[in-house]
Amino acid sequence: MLVEAFRARDVDLVVADDREIHGDLAAWPSGLPEVDIVVLRAKSHWRNVVLARWLESRGVRPVNAAAVLETCGDKVSTTLALLGAGVPTLSASVAFSPEGGRLAADGVGYPLVVKPVVGSWGRLIGKVSDRDALEAILDHKDALGGAPHAVTYLQRFLDLRGRDVRSFVIGGRCVAAIHRTSAHWKTNTHLGATTSALPVDGALARISEAAAAAVGGGAVAVDLFESDDGYLVNEVNGSMEFRNSVGTTGVDIPGLLADHALAEPGRRRPTGAP
Repeated sequence: MLVEAFRARDVDLVVADDREIHGDLAAWPSGLPEVDIVVLRAKSHWRNVVLARWLESRGVRPVNAAAVLETCGDKVSTTLALLGAGVPTLSASVAFSPEGGRLAADGVGYPLVVKPVVGSWGRLIGKVSDRDALEAILDHKDALGGAPHAVTYLQRFLDLRGRDVRSFVIGGRCVAAIHRTSAHWKTNTHLGATTSALPVDGALARISEAAAAAVGGGAVAVDLFESDDGYLVNEVNGSMEFRNSVGTTGVDIPGLLADHALAEPGRRRPTGAP
């Protein structure tokens, strides 16, 4: 869809496979032609971040910027950014040991949700109904070890009856939104949730645009919960997926993303570069 959008705008487009990109960090990446704008669509969060940093060092502004990708890809960083900007968000706690996890869970209350700090598509997310279930998760995290399990991130569970909201913000403007509905409490479309169009009203636009600004702007998808107190931002996605939302909303999201990318400043050679 993005390829079609860029070609419709008469752009000299190159599609590069990130698995073929390599080289010296002091030089332009091998496997990527020298271009002015790069839209990063790798499935890997870390590849996107590394490529964004590398390209920025060569004077190219990627979409999205590395700082945006890093913030959105880390749930702790996202939560802190939202809190710092005063954006209504679901409260979250962290812990660094099984004992800390038990204490944090007592503060959050049951049921609660345990998430990996870095992750997507609903993977490694668990609903915890009581202390026994928490003990099992904490024991597994402690035994597995490694970066994904070094920090325990906990949120209170909201009974949303299998429905939440995803909005799309491009260049500071909320352009579309959907409801995601599932028989399961997880509402990821990757796991089978269905989508329906949601008109963007003033309240949804304001909180979505504020959330996007809090993480650094660009083109992002904002996941929100509908609570008794209004919208609460749950997460912000720095590499948004929209395949299931274009037909649902009737909004040309890839076209708007292409326009946003082309409006970004072009390549600026680093100081002292030949």
